[in-house]
Amino acid sequence: MAALDLRPLSLGEVLDRTFSLYRQNFWLFVGICALPRLLILIFQLGQVAFLHASVAPLSPHSGPNFGALGSGAAIGGILAAGAVGAVIYVIAFLYAHGASVYAVSDLYLGRSATIRGSFRKMRGHALNLFGVLILEGLATLAGFILLIIPGFYVMCRMMAGVPAAILEDLGPSDSLQRSWTITEENAGRAFVILLLSAAISYALVALFTGPFFFLMFWAAVQKNVQMIQFWTTLVDVGSFIGGTLATPVLTISATIFYYDLRVRKEAFDLQMMMTAAAPSSDVPPAPGLASPLS
Repeated sequence: MAALDLRPLSLGEVLDRTFSLYRQNFWLFVGICALPRLLILIFQLGQVAFLHASVAPLSPHSGPNFGALGSGAAIGGILAAGAVGAVIYVIAFLYAHGASVYAVSDLYLGRSATIRGSFRKMRGHALNLFGVLILEGLATLAGFILLIIPGFYVMCRMMAGVPAAILEDLGPSDSLQRSWTITEENAGRAFVILLLSAAISYALVALFTGPFFFLMFWAAVQKNVQMIQFWTTLVDVGSFIGGTLATPVLTISATIFYYDLRVRKEAFDLQMMMTAAAPSSDVPPAPGLASPLS
């Protein structure tokens, strides 16, 4: 694949490249996001089956045994399942997020990208990415505690933290400092990208789950356990589809935005020209970094 022309982009061009890259490599990005989310879906469907079994009628002529949900065993099972689900979600999210960044980088710089290859590059990086996201979340939370606007501002300035951590092999604190530096005077552009990505995500999830939520609620009013289970299952499947389709938008746009900032502020396009003969380099180092990525 030929590399895209590296030059300063307008906000519209960043978004246009995001959707173009997504459309041209649809199954690659959907596959990356679908594999981890599939684990979550399987876990959710297991929860639905567990709850259905917990409220099963005590006799053929009795109604649903909703009181069983208040038992110690049921509560303990639900809490344990929730903890396991949280761990599965975090791990899945980390690997999908990082693998997507690697895939965008490879495609953007003219290299081929595969689902397997992108996940393979995440080996050994999940814990570091987890630290980046934790610090990013704490910084954003501190901004929201002060006032709402500072919270959004911090969120926008942290937008390049994950690409910096993945592509420059930086630690959590260095990644956030790096993002804060290169996003200077670009918080407004980051805000539009985040807002659009959030709108697309909510719209897709609502599209695939909204009707089933209504039907699930109606079944609950009628105390129809079988239909509650059926519609809850479709809600989980719809959430899986909508989330899988929506997730790549933010990751692709954030990575392209990161590269655009480097072109604008560090002449990254010239660095690429000068290091074109060095195939072992992934992303040329930013000023002040000790060595390029291998």
